[in-house]
Amino acid sequence: MDTKSNTPNYYDCLIIGAGISGINVAYRLQEQTSNKSYAILEARDSLGGTWDLFRYPGIRSDSDMYTFGFEFYPWKEYRTMADGASIKEYLKDAANNFGIDKHIRYRHKLQSANWSTDQQNWSLKVDTPQGEQNLRARFIVFCTGYYDFNEAMPATIPGIKDFQGKVVHPQFWPEDLDYENKDVVIVGSGATAITLLPNIAKKTNKVIMLQRSPTYIAAVPQRDNLSYWPAKFLPVSWTYKLRRIQFLILPFLFFKFCKAFPDRARRLLKKGAASQLPEGYPLEPNFEPNYGPWDQRLCASPDGDFYKAIKDGQAEVITASIKQVTEKSIHLEGSDRVLTPDIIVTATGLKLIMAGGAKLSVDNEPLEVPQKHLWKGAMIEDVPNAAIVIGYTNASWTLGSDATAQFVTRLINHMDKNGMTQAVPRVDKNSDMQDQSVLNLSSTYIVKAEGSLPRAGNKAPWLPRSHYLRDLWEMKFGSITHDMQFSRIST
Repeated sequence: MDTKSNTPNYYDCLIIGAGISGINVAYRLQEQTSNKSYAILEARDSLGGTWDLFRYPGIRSDSDMYTFGFEFYPWKEYRTMADGASIKEYLKDAANNFGIDKHIRYRHKLQSANWSTDQQNWSLKVDTPQGEQNLRARFIVFCTGYYDFNEAMPATIPGIKDFQGKVVHPQFWPEDLDYENKDVVIVGSGATAITLLPNIAKKTNKVIMLQRSPTYIAAVPQRDNLSYWPAKFLPVSWTYKLRRIQFLILPFLFFKFCKAFPDRARRLLKKGAASQLPEGYPLEPNFEPNYGPWDQRLCASPDGDFYKAIKDGQAEVITASIKQVTEKSIHLEGSDRVLTPDIIVTATGLKLIMAGGAKLSVDNEPLEVPQKHLWKGAMIEDVPNAAIVIGYTNASWTLGSDATAQFVTRLINHMDKNGMTQAVPRVDKNSDMQDQSVLNLSSTYIVKAEGSLPRAGNKAPWLPRSHYLRDLWEMKFGSITHDMQFSRIST
């Protein structure tokens, strides 16, 4: 890749987003390419992404920190899952330790990006505190996650606008929200609801999780006992590697078990739930999902805190659809019971978008992302010199992020070595490839967003992400030329 690094506002690579993926890509770029100039554009005034945005009580990881953390900067605590503040501090430490923080441009929000074939670079319009700036880059990597930071997915709840109490979405939790001794209803049954319930139950008068359908909830020990005792005898660096390997392999094997033997997995998870609930507590209808394990994301409860809140009488789960919300109450379908909350929390999912909502174009032709496929889950069909980071739905997000990051550096090095200026993934015109979903889950908010996401295919290299070890091998050693069009254009 030709470089114009000495030109003002020009970079070899621009990374969009200073969350966990952006920091990961920056590290790989520093370590695995030769003196590439880069900057990270961050719309907010602090790094962290999700972990800077979400402030609701109990916000935490819903996967283990040994694989959610960076391979190059191990998570050193024995807590399997961590709270949001600890994760943000960990990200700050990692960025500072490797000098990545010096490359972050805060309050720089990408508005649009256009690839010019004539110029062989991206032209970006960016809102900054000093006004609009125009930046250029040879390569661009979108580390913006998959949801809208500025707008939550609207909750379709009849009459919710008539409610005179407070209506809160976890994505924009008010710092001054007083829920002490209040009656709270959480609408939803995903990871956010599972996290919120035990953490606000300590202060509320009563908290009810109101779900249309149940979800699988697994109690996960917060202390990693399997590697705790070996750590007393092994070198520290070995201990970190042992934990990471352990949490790479065991969850993957359990996922495969759930998919191969769904009935047995269902019985195992139900047995686990029953052991956490009060003796004789019925699983029907609140803990009997009507789908197989991992058809939707499996929810984790650290040390069974969710079940403990129910056992202690601080919380309740109700399975029903909302018939109508009035000024002071919630009426349920098929039930005479009326709920009278002071606060309604709509934990009903996220609004999914790609590239942070920025407008993308190639030679000034607008790019319709939902009409495109993802090449190896990392590059958008027909879009030159651009990668997009999408993690896993069945494992830690960072694993997918790192696979993409290592591919990006490999691609850049390949282009440098061969004197190429452009790399464009293109579907073979003679291919009979069929479309598949990029995010292979049936969660409501994901199903609703299918029309706004790129697609995967049923043939390589357009297949959706599978699992980390396979994908990492493919990214590091698999074909880099299959359905990839390289060219050298003088500028």
